[in-house]
Amino acid sequence: MYNLLISLAVGIVVALLVKLAGFSLWAGLIPGIIALVGTFVLLARRVAGRIQALMTVVQQDLQSQPTSQKDAQSKVDRAVKTLEQGLVYDKWQFLVGPEIHAQIGMLKYMVKDLDGAKSHFEKASSRNYMAKAMQGALYYQRKDFPAMKAAFEAAVKSGKKESIVWAVYAWCLLQNKEKDDALRVLARGVEENPKDEKLKASLAQLQNDKRLKMKPYEPMWWQFGLEAPPMMPPMGGGGRRMQFITRR
Repeated sequence: MYNLLISLAVGIVVALLVKLAGFSLWAGLIPGIIALVGTFVLLARRVAGRIQALMTVVQQDLQSQPTSQKDAQSKVDRAVKTLEQGLVYDKWQFLVGPEIHAQIGMLKYMVKDLDGAKSHFEKASSRNYMAKAMQGALYYQRKDFPAMKAAFEAAVKSGKKESIVWAVYAWCLLQNKEKDDALRVLARGVEENPKDEKLKASLAQLQNDKRLKMKPYEPMWWQFGLEAPPMMPPMGGGGRRMQFITRR
């Protein structure tokens, strides 16, 4: 990546300048390393600042209530175009491209552009648990169950402290008549989060042959689009606000 190459060049130049000043090359090693690290941190912060500025624009746009499905789609289209501007920094800084692809994939998924979401999820960071969980939900809807499980496994690996990813994983398994696997997933979730009452309640529901209730995981549950909310208010007001999900 360009930032690393520039930082290496700065470190080498500093070490050589120390050498030219009459000291040994070894004497220039520490100043060179300090210059390398300092330059890399400064360049990384500059890129991070520019990406954050794009994220702020997207968040501000998505915070307003869409008046119709067309308006919601228009907002997402604008947000995607804004985020795509950040892809120019993919060659400058590690992980920038995969994280932006994750954000674009989630936006497209939430407006049911599954083909568009799928292409971005494939390039997304595995560290973004929400993107991986949505990818798992997408594969569930496409009935690609091996890919679904692989995506959800990545989601619970990076988001093991997030009850929503365990619950959605189990819900999809249940819909596919894999109750034993769903029980194992929830048991793993409880093991990772022994104080999480929502996961413990969900596990108890399945152990007692009851329906898995997703209400405790609202409103994030609705982001997955696997069930419709009980009451859909008019699009003119009072409806669900589109949320821009970021990885913590």
